Amino acid sequence: MLVAGFPAGPWGTNCYVVATGPGSECVVVDPGKDAAAGIADLVREHRLKPVSVLVSHGHIDHMWCVAPVAGTYDATAYIHPRDRHLLSDPMAAMSPDTAAMLLGGGYRFAEPDRVEELADLQRVELAGLEFVVDHTPGHTQGSVTFRTPYDEPGEHDVSELMFSGDLLFAGSIGRTDLPGGDHPTMLRSLRDKVLPLRDDIVVLPGHGEQTSIGRERATNPFLREIAGEPAAPTPNRGL
Repeated sequence: MLVAGFPAGPWGTNCYVVATGPGSECVVVDPGKDAAAGIADLVREHRLKPVSVLVSHGHIDHMWCVAPVAGTYDATAYIHPRDRHLLSDPMAAMSPDTAAMLLGGGYRFAEPDRVEELADLQRVELAGLEFVVDHTPGHTQGSVTFRTPYDEPGEHDVSELMFSGDLLFAGSIGRTDLPGGDHPTMLRSLRDKVLPLRDDIVVLPGHGEQTSIGRERATNPFLREIAGEPAAPTPNRGL
């Protein structure tokens, strides 16, 4: 299995390229601002063919290059219906600071030619890989995570990879103070969709370093709060 990622753009959003191996079709996860060049480098280096673009949520730092990447490689974009409108109108979910930064830039956004909507617990087979979709609202109404089996030999056993978007980070969670965000809903998503998962799942988040479910269960103050520990500080990761 080939998994490559890099932080892209001014928000350092992690973009991932996933394939069964070199010389095969691949899936792109969360192509944010300035991600297209990095994707092209990985495609060329590993002789890949992008066929799908998975979007964890509709914030501009995760979807900026969805349409260009999908158009370049004739790929289909996948997003939850609650966030689909953000593909063409990302300003609807921006913070005032982000909107001010982009003001006057003349940016235009549109849906790719092919968009498929995702559902909770849906299994999608793409590029020879299977992904389980979990609807995890809170950061946005249409936030989702993607889990795929991982059976590569290595020093540590890993059952799955989880592309967590802005739901879960190493030591933190996504902010909920932007339009469409809701903190109690975020905590329910974490309780219902994260805490039941196996400790050996590797988490590849939308920002920052990779982690694991076991590590976050033991050390993440927000997950510990759900489990009855003292209240955690207000999250501020992400756009």
